[in-house]
Amino acid sequence: MIRTMKRTILLIIGWLAVVLGTLGVVLPLLPTTPFILLAAWCFARSSPRFHQWLLYRSWFGGYLRHWQTYKAMPPGAKPRAIAVILITFAISLWLVKIIWVRWLLLVILSCLLIFMWRLPVIDAKQQKP
Repeated sequence: MIRTMKRTILLIIGWLAVVLGTLGVVLPLLPTTPFILLAAWCFARSSPRFHQWLLYRSWFGGYLRHWQTYKAMPPGAKPRAIAVILITFAISLWLVKIIWVRWLLLVILSCLLIFMWRLPVIDAKQQKP
């Protein structure tokens, strides 16, 4: 009974994380990566089928497999991620008229850019088997 309840809770959290991570692709205040990593963690403990789907069938699969193997981003992913972050935040800063919200967005943007800058990049082709 408890095992079933735990599995159900992990599945709900996992799918909620997938939805939030997917929304985070276009919404600047929702970070995609932590939500997708949370979903992978939840699915790994609750549903091998959904975990396999996330790793091999979803849009995020290649990035997740690369992260699991190397604990780093693949080449080219970091510049694309930074570009998307800058574009979405620029649109948000342009649309928002409340000054304190603009400052908050700038602080969040700074933290995200520092976080992204510090992530390692490893080319799988250069790694020895």
